[in-house]
This record gives sequence, structure tokens and C-alpha cells, in this order.
Amino acid sequence: MTQTITVIRGDGIGPEIMDATLYVLDAMGVGLQYEDADAGLAALEKHGELLPQATMDSIRRNRVALKSPLTTPVGEGFSSINVELRKRFDLYANVRPAKSFPNTKSRFPSGVDLVTVRENTEGAYSAEGQETAPDGSWAVSVTRNTRKGSERIVRYAFDLARRTGRKKVTVVHKANILKSTSGIFLNAARDVAREYPEIECNEMIVDNTCMQLVMRPEQFDVIVTTNLFGDIISDLCAGLVGGLGLAPGANIGEDAAIFEAVHGSAPDIAGKGVANPCALLLGAAQMLDHLGKPGDAERLRNAIVATLEAKDSLTPDLGGSGTTMSFAKAIAGRV
Repeated sequence: MTQTITVIRGDGIGPEIMDATLYVLDAMGVGLQYEDADAGLAALEKHGELLPQATMDSIRRNRVALKSPLTTPVGEGFSSINVELRKRFDLYANVRPAKSFPNTKSRFPSGVDLVTVRENTEGAYSAEGQETAPDGSWAVSVTRNTRKGSERIVRYAFDLARRTGRKKVTVVHKANILKSTSGIFLNAARDVAREYPEIECNEMIVDNTCMQLVMRPEQFDVIVTTNLFGDIISDLCAGLVGGLGLAPGANIGEDAAIFEAVHGSAPDIAGKGVANPCALLLGAAQMLDHLGKPGDAERLRNAIVATLEAKDSLTPDLGGSGTTMSFAKAIAGRV
């Protein structure tokens, strides 16, 4: 049985890493068909808009999209195309795994295996009530967290832990200072945690979390937190294991899911054939999990690890001299 997914090739290095990723997926024979859709600068040039209705219709129809990095023009359009997609499809759960990989330039080549679950639609990124004084002397932006939003993201984190056999969820907050917005999140988390007695629940203030991650990341399993904190923490976690070139992300809602590489479009190396496709490949592995193909997802992850271990055709950021596609072919040969 085949599954059609929406494919957004993106901007900058996006088309290159997408071609590499689809090459590997095709080599795996996982029964995927692709429906191309445009977004970002590529869409602006073709259709005169950053998010064409045809792209939205494609995602809504297929319910699953694989997306390369997009560029949001400065000074026009949305504040972020990615944020806009999350809002339109209510993709409330941002799931960012961070795991040690062999032969990478990282502080922790082993011992890190955690997942950050970030609330994706509320908090500081909702950007409500933005206002700046005419003379530039002050600015205001409203942060809004809801009980419903807090409960559903914490429940998602605990369900993920239960489903994947993880043992601990760390609730990250700043309720000691932000007693309203962080307080409602923490109180909701405590109530939800009682429904999962077999999973340890730990509470940690966000600044201490950052310090503990750098000192002893092995103590973390699943982290759940609000939007802005989750954005910062997930990038910090990527830095522990080799950077954004190894950082995938899933944006999941009730009716749609978008899987991506979380790094930018890197226009400075676009067209040179040296971009590392691992982040998008790992995002594709998350997609396979979501599609009910966990065996294929693990097969893909294992092939990436084996290729890194063999130092076979690695791209320059990983210390090799391979190209985007030669790296992908090396991975495809091991799936």
C-alpha cells in the first residue's frame, strides 16, 4: 500500500538535501509517493506568494509533509513561514530528538539520547499585541499560555515516553518568576503527570536546565516545555551532539504533521553539493515512525549511524570530502 506525502523542496540548500533524502527513501522501498508543493522564496518567485493555497490544500489532503528549509523575506509577508504553517494546521507539538552520533564534532560523541517536546502554537511566539512606542523608547508583546494548550503538550510528552519506553519526563518552566504564564503550564503539567504513575516526573527551572544539559545531559530523557524555552533548549541540545546538521524536527497536530530539518536554508553553500542531508533524513525517520513504519525508521537511523562510523563519503561539515548525493548513496547502500 502506498502513501502520498507532500514534498516541499524549499530554498537555498533545500532542493539538494531533499533530492538526497528522497533517493534514500526510494532505495528503502517504503511505499511513498510524492506530491510536490512550493513555499518560501521559490513559491514567491513562481506564484507571487510565500504560501500558495495549492500548498495548503496538498498538506491538508495528504496530512503528512516532508519539508526542506524555507527562507522568509525580511520586511514582508509572515514573521515566519514555519510559524504560519504551525498556526494554520494547529501543529501544537514540536518534537526534537538529540542523540549522540559517532565521528561528529561534538562535546558528547556518546551518552546523549533525549527528546525535547515543545509547545508550538502559544506563548511568546504567538506575538500578540506587538506594539512599539513612536519614539522607540518601549515595546510590548503579549505572551499567552492556556490551560488547554499546556495540558495537551504535556500529555503528548508523557504519551511519547510511554509509547517509546522512556522513563522520565522533565517539565521545564520559570514559574518562580513568571507566575502566571509559566505557572499555568506547571500546574497543568502536575495534573497530567498523575495520570502516568509509571513515568518519573521531574520539574526544573529553565536556567538550571540549560546548565544541567551542558554538564550532565545523560540525566535527561524527555523534556517538555513552552514555546520559547523549547526553541532555545532544543538548539542547545543540538549543539551537544554536533549541531543543527544532525537535528531533525517534527511538527504534529491532530489533522496534519510536517517533518523537517530544523537548520536554515544556508544560501552561502547552495548549489555547491556539500550540504549535509542528515537532519532531513532523520526528519524522514520521524515521519516513518508517524506513518506506522517504526521498523523502516530504525533501519534508516541505523544506516546513517553505520555510514558515520565508516566515515564513508561524509560531507565537509563532518570532516569528510563527500558530496550531498555521495553521502546519501553511501547511506542508501546500507538501508
